[in-house]
Parts: sequence; C-alpha cells; structure tokens
Amino acid sequence: MTTAALFIILFILLLTGMPIAFALGLSSITTILFFSSDSLASIALKLFESQSEHYTLLAIPFFILSSAFLSTGGVANRIINFAIDCIGWIRGGLAMASVLACMIFAAVSGSSPATVAAIGSIVIAGMVKAGYPEKMAAGVITNAGTLGILIPPSIVMLVYAAATEESAARLFMAGFLPGIMMGTMLMIVIYIVARVKKLPSQPWVGFGSLLRSAFDAGWGLMLIVIVLGSIYGGIASPTEAAAVSAVYAFFIAIFVYRDMGPLKGVVWMEEGESWGSVIFRNLKMTAKALPGSFTHADVRKVMMDASKVSIMLLFIIGNAMLFAHVLTTERIPHHLAAMIVDWGLPAWGFLIVVNILLLMAGNFMEPSAIILIMAPILFPIAVKMGIDPIHLGVIMVVNMEIGMITPPVGLNLFVTSGITGHNITWVIKAALPWLMILLVFLMLITYIPQISLFLPEYIDYLKGY
Repeated sequence: MTTAALFIILFILLLTGMPIAFALGLSSITTILFFSSDSLASIALKLFESQSEHYTLLAIPFFILSSAFLSTGGVANRIINFAIDCIGWIRGGLAMASVLACMIFAAVSGSSPATVAAIGSIVIAGMVKAGYPEKMAAGVITNAGTLGILIPPSIVMLVYAAATEESAARLFMAGFLPGIMMGTMLMIVIYIVARVKKLPSQPWVGFGSLLRSAFDAGWGLMLIVIVLGSIYGGIASPTEAAAVSAVYAFFIAIFVYRDMGPLKGVVWMEEGESWGSVIFRNLKMTAKALPGSFTHADVRKVMMDASKVSIMLLFIIGNAMLFAHVLTTERIPHHLAAMIVDWGLPAWGFLIVVNILLLMAGNFMEPSAIILIMAPILFPIAVKMGIDPIHLGVIMVVNMEIGMITPPVGLNLFVTSGITGHNITWVIKAALPWLMILLVFLMLITYIPQISLFLPEYIDYLKGY
C-alpha cells in the first residue's frame, strides 16, 4: 500500500508539471503523513543528514564552479585549437577534433550541458563554414557532449557515490576507459562517414604549431593532471581535488589567460620591454587587481551562476534522499530484491530490465534525480546477484548519457537548439543517427564488465605491492 501510494503521488505531481525536486519531497512527506508509521521528525533529520553526512556531495559545488570559470575563461577555445591541430588533418578531422575537444573538456568540467555549450558554441559554426552538413555538426556535438558525465570528474558519479556509499575515486577510475572508448567509437564512425561523403580535412599545421597550441592549452590541460592525478595517486579525495580545481580554474581564468576579470585583454609583454620590467609591472597589476577581482562583473556573474546551479542540484539531491529514505524505511528495495531473486532472473536478464527502466526514466527526469531514486532500489538487487556496484554505477551513468539526448527532457537537445537556432525536432533528427552508437556502446559496457573494472582493479593490484 505504502509503495503504491508513494509512486502514484509522485507521478501525479510530475504530470501536473511540478518541478522534480518539489515532487520528490512532497510525495515523500505525504506518504509519511498518511500511509506510513514513520515519524514526521524523521523528515527534518533526513534533510539535515543528506547534506551533512555525505562528504562526497561537497565536491559538486566546487566542480560546478570550476566548470563555470573554465567555460567563461576561454579554456574551451584553446582546447579546440589544440584538438584541431592534433587530428584536423584527417578526412573528417574537424568533426573528430570536436569529439576530442569534448573529451578533454569533459575531463575538466564534469558536466554534459556545459561541455555542449562550451564546445558546441564554437565548433558547430566552424564545421558548417568548413563544408560539413549542419545536421551532422549538431548531431556529433550533442552526442559527444554526453561524455561530460562519463569521463571523470563526473557530477553524476558523485551523486551515485553518495546514494550508494561507494568510492567516488573508484567510480572515476571506472569511467576513464569507457569514456575514451566511446569517444573513439564516435571518431571511427565520423571517419567512415567522412570518407563516404568526401568531407574536407584541414591542412597539416606542422609540429611547431601543434606544440604552440598544446602550450597555449597547457594550463587548462594541467587541470586534468591535477584532479585525476591527485585522486588516482591517493594524494587527495575527490572533494579535496574539486576544491583545488575551483581555485586553479579561477587563477588561470583571471591571471593566466585573462579572458575575464580585471586583467582582461592585458598584454603581458610590450615591444622592446625587458623580462624584468614585465615581471615587475605584472606583479604590481596583479596586486592591484586581486582585491577587486572577486567583485568584478565577470567574476561575480560566474560565481552567481555557479551558485544557482549548485543550489538547484543540491535541493534536488536533498529531496531525492528523502524519497530514498521512505523507500528504505518501508523496506521497498529489499522486498523488490527478494521478489526478483525468487523469479530466478539471471544477472544478464536483470541488466536488461535495468537498462529499459533507466532509458525510460531518462526521457522524463534529470540524471541526478534518476540516480537518487533508482540506485537505492537497484543497488541491493545487483549486489545479491553478484553484479559489481562500480560496474552498475557505470551502466547507470551511460544510461543517463543517453537520457541527455532523448526527448522530452534531454538537456543537451535544448542546449544545441539554443546554439543552432533550430527547434527541438530538428535537433532530435540531427542527433538520432549518432544515438545508435551510444546504444551499441551501452550494450558493450553492460555485458563486458572489465571495460569498467579493469582500471580500478589494476590500481588496487598496484597498491597491494
């Protein structure tokens, strides 16, 4: 009775158009009040615990802030130039470079919509100008942008870690190889299409230009080394690494690239100027700018935008954890686990059911909310069936990737629509052929666990020595 009431109330509230966070919280409170023996005081306690006990969740605002500075501070443009210099000379190389740029930016942002917005706003118009069909350009970026939640650091993986109390560091390790594999699959298909359609290639720029673009993008690329290196090396936790990434992103956006803030547009070295005078002049300029940089319009806007996104996401997480609390209190996951085990469903059959449920949910809800609702239900069942929780986490994230490009709530579709100026229907048609690659990738990830588990297990093996 309680289970039915909880989900019926939730679906009714969602059908009315109520935001997911409010629907989750209100359905949970209503169920506790009228259909459960749980005390009302547990609501306040759980809301407090959801934000205070899950240390991993603190990483989310830091990664969002880091992503905001990188998106605004011109890092994306330098990464794109580097990617084009790397592989733009191959036929279809501009589209392949766009995928590579999405992979690199995903490794510093942790957000799928941010990846599409930062990379797509630059490369879609560039590809069309170079002779690529606009639909192909939009479809490639819409799909490649989903790598933002698979390649670590991933905000969705942090949410899964908080919901299941699994290691965020191991999840980040598990997402690394699948992310590279998915990007490679997209680039292989792009190359085949380019050969068939005779799409253009860029001229080879030479090693000198490649080294210059690599050096220019180096400060942004170094963030990947700092964040993932510190996590994989056991130097810092994901939360600590996220805090460092936010400070580092602020520093390079304001004082290194100078694409925003008080030093915007400043020339470091004027003609005939000595290095000594350059250093002295810029030390004085930095000292003057530092106190005002936090109140500068660019910086203030970035911090306000990042705060809004963080508050929205954490509010969803708090209410979703309240929803999960009702599920756990009523032992709903345990009953479902026992029921599915009694059916005698094999592990591969259970994974088919998981993928179908998650793909359906991805059409209607935001990824973090889906993870927080479904993980408490699916996690105990998977453990009973011998499915590795880290493997399950990667499967769920890949499903969430597909959900980012399926209507009616595919966030990447709306971002691409805003960039191109076309309606959602046009973007859906553009993204659909490339979506098939993601579905094939999902099957590979689901039934070849070692793709996800190789790196975590190998690092654990090395640590054993």
